[in-house]
Amino acid sequence: MTSPTWEPRRLTAVKAELPDGVTPPGTRGRILHAALELFAEFGFHGTSIRDLAKNVGINSATLYAHYPSKEDILAELIALGHVELYNGLQHALAAAGPSPTARLVALVRAQVLMHADFPLLAVVANNELHALSPAKAAPALSLREQARQLVFGILREGVRTGEFAIADEILAGIALGSMGLRVANWFGPDQPYSREQVADTYADYALRVVGAKPTPS
Repeated sequence: MTSPTWEPRRLTAVKAELPDGVTPPGTRGRILHAALELFAEFGFHGTSIRDLAKNVGINSATLYAHYPSKEDILAELIALGHVELYNGLQHALAAAGPSPTARLVALVRAQVLMHADFPLLAVVANNELHALSPAKAAPALSLREQARQLVFGILREGVRTGEFAIADEILAGIALGSMGLRVANWFGPDQPYSREQVADTYADYALRVVGAKPTPS
């Protein structure tokens, strides 16, 4: 079996993609794609308005006609990332069975798949949130809290039904909530795993964290 590769700058080779149906048309969409690529590689503070405009093929004045500031561009990307993840979690839970085990598996798989499918968006949404002002970060932070409550709700129900044996629900919830984050940094077509393999394996790891039996393969 081929071993995974771990290239520090592998994200520079990943195509900048946004979820279907959420990208603005025309120049605004091109600006978001350019910002996604540059923010993922150089960070928000390492990217200038001039860099963004050059990447899109417009001048700075034209860019400002579409977005008042660089922070507004970042805020839109971060909002897109958080909305996509939260909606994905909700859809996965709606389709899952009623048991806490089935719901935890669905939630972890959805988190992993989103980070595997949109790695640049995940990296920017997670790594650059601190660059936003409190007011602009508030919508994303609200969605994070709602996602956190989804996790803790499943854990509490699993303990109540006896499906989970958890020594510390808070630590378990923190561990589960961060499981898929690094997938965006290493997963890609150059790796010896499919997205489904990664999602299924992480879901089994999650069940072990909560003291439940792994799902049958």
